[in-house]
Amino acid sequence: MLRILVLGAGAGGGFPQWNCGCAQCRRARAGDPAAPVRTQSSIAVSADGLRWTLINASPDLGRQLLDRPTLHPVSDTRHSPISAVVVTNADVDHVAGLLTLREGHPFPLYATKRVHDILGANAIFNVLNRDIVDRRPLAVDTPEPLTDASGEGLGFTVELFPVPGKIALWLEDPTKPGFGSVPEDTVGVKVTEVLPGGEEGSHFYYIPGCAALPPDLPARLEGAALVLFDGTTFTDDEMAAHKVGTKTAGRMGHMAMSGPEGSLAAFAPLDIGRKVYIHINNTNPVLVADTAERRAVEEAGWDVAFDGMEIAL
Repeated sequence: MLRILVLGAGAGGGFPQWNCGCAQCRRARAGDPAAPVRTQSSIAVSADGLRWTLINASPDLGRQLLDRPTLHPVSDTRHSPISAVVVTNADVDHVAGLLTLREGHPFPLYATKRVHDILGANAIFNVLNRDIVDRRPLAVDTPEPLTDASGEGLGFTVELFPVPGKIALWLEDPTKPGFGSVPEDTVGVKVTEVLPGGEEGSHFYYIPGCAALPPDLPARLEGAALVLFDGTTFTDDEMAAHKVGTKTAGRMGHMAMSGPEGSLAAFAPLDIGRKVYIHINNTNPVLVADTAERRAVEEAGWDVAFDGMEIAL
């Protein structure tokens, strides 16, 4: 059985965002139960309930580990249930938490070669001692059995696959087409359980960033038991409408929920067991339980992720 633990359901900046005074951020700061705090996006996955793999390491990772007893040490000396880390891209809200894991704990770090090259070129990530944090490259469209630092299998495979998106904000080059983006800059993840006999068990998809659904992507997702999908904004012009920015969802590399090109419409004809929005921006009204937008996504068959959400497959 695969266990999925949502460590953070928010987009970059979390909810409430530290410098945002919008109405729903104020509700979250006031402790309104309809607007619970959400830290920045990350999940943890386990096939045995003991060894956990992080998929993305958000800037809030220290708090997330403190808030989840499942991820606390279980011995009197140095220990952690974190047995591996997978990073889907080089966004700050997906790699900054790696710096929290610098205290001498052995684990392999899985990512595409492009992400490894980006991290390798930034000397601050050398605080992850290469003698004990093995950098393991993942090829796209290739299922890879994950193992821990000792080489013992973790009970599932991951397969990275490119999805529409863009390069991390801090790496954008305005002089290049698409700001210098290449296909490996944004990937989704398929996680598949490996049963004791070696056959495949349950699987799910985690896609925290995605700018569109080209025909090959719905075909890939059709029939899945679970998809956790990019829920950054409800409308494409949400930032401008809230007067907190000018970029559209598309410019930021995300697919809005609503509208004829939105994810609600794109997913409507697909046969998917459970659909969960994750990576949700502080401006998105679905974060608040009593909004019309929240009712709309729930009526369309979607769940809205929250910190501490647990799913078993």
